[in-house]
Amino acid sequence: MQITGSQLIINSLIEEGVDKIFAYPGGYDKDIFDALYHEKDIELILPRHEQGLIHAAEGYARSTGKVGVCLVTSRPGATNLVTGIADANYDGIPLVCFTGQVATSVIGNDAFQEVDIVGITRTISKYSTTIRKREDLGRAIKEAFYIARTGKPGPVIVDLPSNIVSEIGPAEYPETVNIRGYKPSTGVHIGQIKKALEMLKNAKKPLFLIGGGVNISHANEEFEKLVNITKVPVITNIMGKGAIPTKHPLFIGNVGMHGSYASNKAVNECDVLFSIGTRFNDRVTGRIAEFAPNAKIIHIDIDSASISRNIVVNIPIVADAKAAINELIPLAQELYTKKWVNQIKA
Repeated sequence: MQITGSQLIINSLIEEGVDKIFAYPGGYDKDIFDALYHEKDIELILPRHEQGLIHAAEGYARSTGKVGVCLVTSRPGATNLVTGIADANYDGIPLVCFTGQVATSVIGNDAFQEVDIVGITRTISKYSTTIRKREDLGRAIKEAFYIARTGKPGPVIVDLPSNIVSEIGPAEYPETVNIRGYKPSTGVHIGQIKKALEMLKNAKKPLFLIGGGVNISHANEEFEKLVNITKVPVITNIMGKGAIPTKHPLFIGNVGMHGSYASNKAVNECDVLFSIGTRFNDRVTGRIAEFAPNAKIIHIDIDSASISRNIVVNIPIVADAKAAINELIPLAQELYTKKWVNQIKA
């Protein structure tokens, strides 16, 4: 069966479970809009501006855990996404951004409304690609969704030349993905989990430092259960706020330059800092040499590149936050922290 590229794009969205698309029409995405018009299972969210569009898609992805999908035209439509792409990249938000592009025959000739959006976004996205052949379209979209939602989530840009979108080609959409060089971690090293719990058990002043990874993996209930078992106090960075209810008796507050005195004092005095889902950026650490000077550090993060990049840690665990917390819960035990907690509250 042969169909247009635009119809394959819509079919792929259905296959990926997309029920909302944040889109703004223009000359180089109008064919996709025509195909979308007849698809009643996908709701179109039409913004006033592409920058508002991508931030809305980010909010949708943050709150639902689904991939936010954007569709815009070439040049100004594509470049208006740049701030949102960078934001999603640093915060680990899964997005797939479809951008219109001039025909492949004139790419590189400074054609009307041509811009190298792949070059522009290469350093601020998880992955970006321009489709050069119609037969590659289905595979490229499948890979885009897979890359966006696996490992540390992030934004993926799929640049669509106008002739690829209108060209007739195969209707097949792949069921599986096999990308050489991209094999995100899906398991949890139980040996490292046991080492972390042993270190936590021997602590006199333990402290959880929680980042956005717990929220992104929707591990809030699991993490609160872990805190209730261990009785270890909790601080968060800005992205981690909400990982545990702010009224929880063991929640101390935010840490870093935007944090509270008690939280920063607790970091200075703790002897084990158990961090989950944070990259230890400068807004959290301040002077790196003076950060948590008395603490041994445990760090769980899905992105191996984030571990020991800014702060050298004692026990690294490369894993999804929710998967790791679920392994911690059955092995965790209550610690005597009442004196330490009272000190922090004072």
